[in-house]
Amino acid sequence: MPIKYVENEGGPTLGYSSKSGVQILHVDGKAFKDLNKDGKLDKYEDWRLSTEERAKDLASKMSVAQIAGLMLYSRHQSIPAGQGPFPGTYGGNLFFESAANPSDLSDQQKEFLTNDDLRHVLITTVESPEVAAQWNNNAQELVEGIGLGIPINTSSDPRHASVASTEYNAGAGGKISMWPETLGLAATFDPEVTEEFGKIASKEYRALGITTALSPQIDIATDPRWSRINGTFGEDPILSTDLAKAYVDGFQTTVDTTDGWGEESVNAMVKHWPGGGSGEGGRDAHWGYGKFAVYPGNNFADHLLPFTEGAFKLAGKTGKASAVMPYYTISVDQDDLNDENVGNSYNRYLISELLRDKYGYDGVVCTDWLITGDEPAAVDIFAGKPWGVEHLTIAERHFKALMAGVDQFGGNNEAAPIIEAYEIGVKEHGEEFMRKRFEISAVRLLLNIFRLGLFENPYLDVEKSADTVGSPEFMGKGYDAQLKSIVMVKNKNQLLPLIKGKTVYIPKRYLAAGKNWFGIEIPEKYEYPFNLDVVRKYFNVTDKPDEADFALVGISSPEGEGFSREDVENGGTGYVPISLQYGTYTAEFAREKSIAGDVRDVLDRTYKGKSFTPRNTTDLELVQKTKEEMVGKPVIVSLLLSKPTIVEEFECNIDALLLNFGVQDQALLDILTGVTEPSGLLPMQLPANMKTVEEQYEDVPHDMVCHVDTEGNEYDFAFGLNWSGVIQDDRTKKYKKNHKIRN
Repeated sequence: MPIKYVENEGGPTLGYSSKSGVQILHVDGKAFKDLNKDGKLDKYEDWRLSTEERAKDLASKMSVAQIAGLMLYSRHQSIPAGQGPFPGTYGGNLFFESAANPSDLSDQQKEFLTNDDLRHVLITTVESPEVAAQWNNNAQELVEGIGLGIPINTSSDPRHASVASTEYNAGAGGKISMWPETLGLAATFDPEVTEEFGKIASKEYRALGITTALSPQIDIATDPRWSRINGTFGEDPILSTDLAKAYVDGFQTTVDTTDGWGEESVNAMVKHWPGGGSGEGGRDAHWGYGKFAVYPGNNFADHLLPFTEGAFKLAGKTGKASAVMPYYTISVDQDDLNDENVGNSYNRYLISELLRDKYGYDGVVCTDWLITGDEPAAVDIFAGKPWGVEHLTIAERHFKALMAGVDQFGGNNEAAPIIEAYEIGVKEHGEEFMRKRFEISAVRLLLNIFRLGLFENPYLDVEKSADTVGSPEFMGKGYDAQLKSIVMVKNKNQLLPLIKGKTVYIPKRYLAAGKNWFGIEIPEKYEYPFNLDVVRKYFNVTDKPDEADFALVGISSPEGEGFSREDVENGGTGYVPISLQYGTYTAEFAREKSIAGDVRDVLDRTYKGKSFTPRNTTDLELVQKTKEEMVGKPVIVSLLLSKPTIVEEFECNIDALLLNFGVQDQALLDILTGVTEPSGLLPMQLPANMKTVEEQYEDVPHDMVCHVDTEGNEYDFAFGLNWSGVIQDDRTKKYKKNHKIRN
């Protein structure tokens, strides 16, 4: 690619493509890019000016159509185009047709960048750092030669999860550094670990061309049944607040500049305002059966803390998270302005009155993905999510969100509905009002591009990107964090640590067929839960229990979303319990009537008296069978914890229990053999039974009766063991509290 660079003494290095038509202007001995090709230096092209002055100048020059394009955030894109983890569609075209070369743009990508003026692209999978960097350069070259030369702001959901079967080698790199899930970062109870993650991840993101992180997810996980708990910092508002601050500081404040922003900074889009962890019955709002966030404990205020006291009050120079994403949910009866129960992005009280006016937030507000699309006929189809405004047209939904204070629309590739919303506003408020309203959002969106230096140089050095992403140093830091995240909750008779070279029996795990998050069929599988080649570097492996010194069983949290198509087909409402136990659960203690029934009195969502069996109920059978096969010899369970889990069904039959939140098998084995001492703490309570789960309030943390094991230890928030026993240190002093259970 014909990228050229011009250095400025005491100023930024300019990067531009000779194919884009951009020329270099020389003024006062300095070089500037003539992005709009008018032969003169405009304010927005002058890097000597403040980002605020530049953003306001550029916004004033943009047409309504160009601003509408700036308000778009693309549907999920993969590099190469047409590939990714989610086959099929996601409320429209999820992945476009394949391009000729891996780093080429597809025709439809070119279309939304040129015809719809879209400048915010969400990417998912990438083939390699080299391909991602080259795709970035191709895309930036295209938009640099169009109109006002506004660069692309590329974003990503979290992408640093660990691959369990891979092996860590201190001298080798990888595709990208691997860390525990967000819940695992919380289990370290160490803001410094979280901030270090942010600093490293931001370097890797920028090397991939990613300039906005659609993270962190700072909802406090107050309902233990919620399916997205593993993406949060747990249930405690204080711990979540501290970690939210550390995470955003790590991503955004990465250079020593006056304002903290620079070429290694990444915008953080915190989510989901005003908190999505209190879904009615634990159900999630990606589907119609989980539209409502409820507050039976009148604890709405706690859910704001990670935002107002964390992400909006950073220790670093950037001051606050640059963007916020509201959740899909209708926050039931929390609108003090209009007493309106609509999705959070449509609610003027929650966005303008509370977020902006009361808490002074002036950054970008971007909707969650696909909220303006039409609601599907069935509540379990993954498509449009216009909760509370289903009766409005698509253009009217855009207009309502804009009037609520939203700046940007997630998952929308087409500018036409936003332009139509502008015309609706002109009829109601006049041209001057709507033009001003559009420019306010344009300035906010442009600031997040200017601050990162993209107007000066959006291009990447492909070889440098390959060296940066997954470097040995970064891989090592991620592995250390994995070790710190593992929580040991049971160690009967000081069984652990084990001596290397013993013989282990690892039973295969069976999972029944089911559906994933997007409703895609998953075939049944029967497999080992660990990479046996890795295990063999620590132990001898046998498939005969009578030859083994101990057994190691791998299981995961019970699965369930709270809705059953089978129940509908049998004449029911479809609403079933979300069970945190493995065996079949009958909802004896569920509410008689759903809390949000008066809001949308169409269907009562109670599931009282109904039964549910998790897809992985066989995990319980596996532990029990292994116990029998070992005939008194030790059984160790490794539980991949994605949400609070009832361990009462099997804990009394095992000798050791280790909890992890997404780590490499090797990290678990290093703990088992004493290479590293366990130090993780529970970032949430583990309930004693489903009765306490049903009786807790969706919006209140720490309000369950916790499991007590055979050794007398209570599996409460901030509990964990090391080789000496119960961990008591500065972390537990700071965060562990005496929680009172409601009568």
